[in-house]
Amino acid sequence: MMGPDWEIGRIFGIPIKVHMSWFLVFGFVTWSLATGYLPDMLPGLSAQRYWGMGGTAALLLFGSVLLHELGHSYVALRYQIPIQQITLFIFGGVAQMRREAPGPKAEFLIAIAGPLVSFALGGMLLGLAGTVNTGQGLIALGLLLGSVNLQLGLFNLIPGFPLDGGRVLRAGLWAWSGNYHRATQQASLVGQGFGLVLGLFGLTLVLGASAGLMPGPLAANGGWVALIGLFLFNSARGSRRQANLKASLAQVSVGDLMVREVATLPADLTVADAVAQHFLPRGHSGFPVVEEGRPIGMVAVQDVQALPQPHWPWRSVRDIMQPWSPAMETGRDVSALAAFEQMQREEQDRLAVMENGQLAGLVTRGGIARFLQLRGLRG
Repeated sequence: MMGPDWEIGRIFGIPIKVHMSWFLVFGFVTWSLATGYLPDMLPGLSAQRYWGMGGTAALLLFGSVLLHELGHSYVALRYQIPIQQITLFIFGGVAQMRREAPGPKAEFLIAIAGPLVSFALGGMLLGLAGTVNTGQGLIALGLLLGSVNLQLGLFNLIPGFPLDGGRVLRAGLWAWSGNYHRATQQASLVGQGFGLVLGLFGLTLVLGASAGLMPGPLAANGGWVALIGLFLFNSARGSRRQANLKASLAQVSVGDLMVREVATLPADLTVADAVAQHFLPRGHSGFPVVEEGRPIGMVAVQDVQALPQPHWPWRSVRDIMQPWSPAMETGRDVSALAAFEQMQREEQDRLAVMENGQLAGLVTRGGIARFLQLRGLRG
């Protein structure tokens, strides 16, 4: 998602963030409740009361979305899958996982957890609303939140990736074929189909209401349906493209992409000389640092930038490098996809290819990007 977001707290250690687009839908939901649903359900109240109740209900609705995403996150954490963050945005929420599920069963359980939370909340709230005898405001709020949670659970079970139902479909296709990337491509294609259908349906509602063939309020509903369809179509298309990229990277090894003639820096070289003799003329963004022929660290442009320039002639590369760790290493026979995922997980831009304890090459994000460009793929 493009645009800024703000962290509002942490649950299970997971950052909870609100995207700037959330404020748009929050305002719209509050307005629609304060001017439509609440006056119909609770006639005779003041406008200020309706707006206050509408804002509270909108916050609780997004609280339900957050619980839905926490359902996914809780199961993912049980499978040792780190959650980067949960973001609330215009179309609901998304839990961003740092890596994929280890198998079809885990994928199914993670995907189904969110809708199950929504169904449980919906059933509980509708049940409470049906048993409460006093407090018409609480009854109206319970009916609203209960029905919306049921709708949220049902909508997410649409079998089109990246919706939860699409992930359930991917789990089934993955278990059947044994090919994760193919299953993702197929589930994403189904998601594009559902997105197209929703978009066309929403557009039909808008045009029908505009022509007077349907009730006027359907135009607004149709606009939202069309936007959701467009969002689903684009998300599914992006997921399908990403699956194609990953499938291509899974078919080649690090040895096919690595740079064999590796430029290294001696540990005692001054930072000023490293910049003048290596960073500027070679144009590389980072180098392995060696001592007595063995790598002892990595130094990158950002490490140089962190040191004030007047100190460059007096400090050595050893002083600013990142000390060597297994997270910086990979093997020649490892797939390019596994190496790229390691870079993402360890926040590295390059990995040293080690062979018999010696530096045999270097694989970088830039090298992987060039490979994909040569294959006519973008991502």
